[in-house]
Amino acid sequence: MRMFELDHLAVSAASLADGVAFVEAALGVTLAPGGVHEAMGTHNRLLSLGPGLYLEVIAVDPAGRDPGRPRWFDLDRFEGPPRLTNWILRCDDLAAGLARAPRGTGEIMALRRGDLAWRMAVPARGVLPFDDLAPALIQWEGAAHPAARLPEAGCRLEGLEVRHPRASALAEVFGDVAGVSFTDGPAGLRARFATPKGRVVLD
Repeated sequence: MRMFELDHLAVSAASLADGVAFVEAALGVTLAPGGVHEAMGTHNRLLSLGPGLYLEVIAVDPAGRDPGRPRWFDLDRFEGPPRLTNWILRCDDLAAGLARAPRGTGEIMALRRGDLAWRMAVPARGVLPFDDLAPALIQWEGAAHPAARLPEAGCRLEGLEVRHPRASALAEVFGDVAGVSFTDGPAGLRARFATPKGRVVLD
């Protein structure tokens, strides 16, 4: 059994409205409501990518509280247009996953929104290893999962490419994650989707 499985992708934005407009125009879809993350002072909107997989648009919530620590996904320093910034893997044993993950992947935080409960590894500086291109790790508590309640949008992830000068080191740990490939080169993410508009690439 594989330890890690792709859970969701994150598109970061300077504002949630900007991020939603970017994804909806690019993929030809309408995003579903998400919610707020009170502990992190962020909020999101969501898009189904099929069973067990989704995309979130995430941004600092201007109405949220200061978390008193760096926000996840390096959102405190986000600048520029919305873009695909992070990939998140789920595992059944977060502590065991962290033991295999690169040093600095984070400390475990327990989080909840409504009936959704999860534990997530959050780096102390808000920045994941490998220039924020190592995956974030999550463990869902119980059976509730966002993907199961999202409306079908006709979008599917065809593949995610992780590019980094040391991508081969990431591949040593995460190379068996289905749908993810690793390329040594300039740092970045590139995701290919089948959408109502045809094939679309986000990076």
